[in-house]
Amino acid sequence: MPRPTALFRLYQAATALTVPFFARGAVNKLRKAGVPVARAHERLGHATADRRLGPLIWFHGASVGEAKSVLPLLHHIAAVAPQVRLLLTSGTATSAEAVAPRLPQGAVHQFAPLDAAGPVDRFLGHWRPDLCVLVESELWPNLLDHCARRDLPVALLNARLSDSSARGWRKFPDTTAYVLRGIRHAHCQDQRTRDHLRAMGLGMAVAGANLKSLTAAPQVPASVRDAAFADLGGRPIWVAASTHTGEEADILTAHRALLRDHPDLCLILAPRHPERATEVMALIDAAGLTHSRRSTGGSLGDGAQVYLADTMGEMDLWYTLSPIVFLGGSFSDDGGHTPFEPAAAHTAILHGPHYANFAEAYAAFLLANASVQVANAAALAGAVHDLLTHPSRAAQLAACARPLARDGADVLPDMARELFALAGIEDEEHA
Repeated sequence: MPRPTALFRLYQAATALTVPFFARGAVNKLRKAGVPVARAHERLGHATADRRLGPLIWFHGASVGEAKSVLPLLHHIAAVAPQVRLLLTSGTATSAEAVAPRLPQGAVHQFAPLDAAGPVDRFLGHWRPDLCVLVESELWPNLLDHCARRDLPVALLNARLSDSSARGWRKFPDTTAYVLRGIRHAHCQDQRTRDHLRAMGLGMAVAGANLKSLTAAPQVPASVRDAAFADLGGRPIWVAASTHTGEEADILTAHRALLRDHPDLCLILAPRHPERATEVMALIDAAGLTHSRRSTGGSLGDGAQVYLADTMGEMDLWYTLSPIVFLGGSFSDDGGHTPFEPAAAHTAILHGPHYANFAEAYAAFLLANASVQVANAAALAGAVHDLLTHPSRAAQLAACARPLARDGADVLPDMARELFALAGIEDEEHA
């Protein structure tokens, strides 16, 4: 068995010393978000659900986007291999709220254990997975070491690794080789990550379809959609989706400018983290705009200039209502958010210049005339004005974007078969 390096032992010791402090913070954060205490203690490896008989595949996605991205694959596996148990973990209350109701029947959501020996050991001892699937960029040393010690195969799915992270791993090649020794498969969402992982010793890394592109058209109940349209009463709207700190001020500046030519215009403002609602409300007040708030019962029929959509799980509705969406995280340094969901909803996409998380995707959208990049508040106002006054241009953008969001029928079966093989599960559909 490979021997741990001195650097890895130092990491082990540091996590052992600091886990009480990190544990308290992680549990308190979930408790403040309304998570029951027993469920918050899942972060310490204490399961709140039974481990049912049968082979189990564990998927882990850190936050909302990562966890949502594997839902189509989970539903496919549940359909073709109902004997397989499915466990999905994530680390935030918002991710749990977003994905738990969308899991296939029988699948379980839990909060992920902290990367320390005690929580990881308790978690693995209870769930006894046949395969660990880490989504995007979750490379936790203690977790990977415990999986390797248990001979539990690990797969990376939709892996994404920044240049700076890759440089950090390559500075310590012996420790990197030790930590990553249990990884048997690495599916990367872009060529850059594939090259990084191969340079780190994962020669099996391959680039494939971005899971976030596997997005079906939103299924919004007709009654909900029609009621929202009725509340709007014919007012024009645009959406600013998944916004981050530092972006709302520019968006509100753009909206104020737009109101000069479009006095009935409604902005649906959906911050990435709804718990920032009070902060965002203060910005709306400072901008001198009227507002209504979704979480406190506000309606699109209130006639407010800004509708604060501070709830989870309703982005499909906002995309369905609006012909125009600005995707947040792209005016800030947060790296942008997936363009595939609004593309599937057939809406025109605007975004800022910062989208490192989806560099290849946005390059494809821009090349296909499927999105418009804007640099600042003034450019955003100009682009929204252009699309409001020329709806055929908005429709053209949406039509060019829609083919870039795929339903997954061409890639999900192959992904599932690869995971079954790694887990030693017989693929009954193709046996």
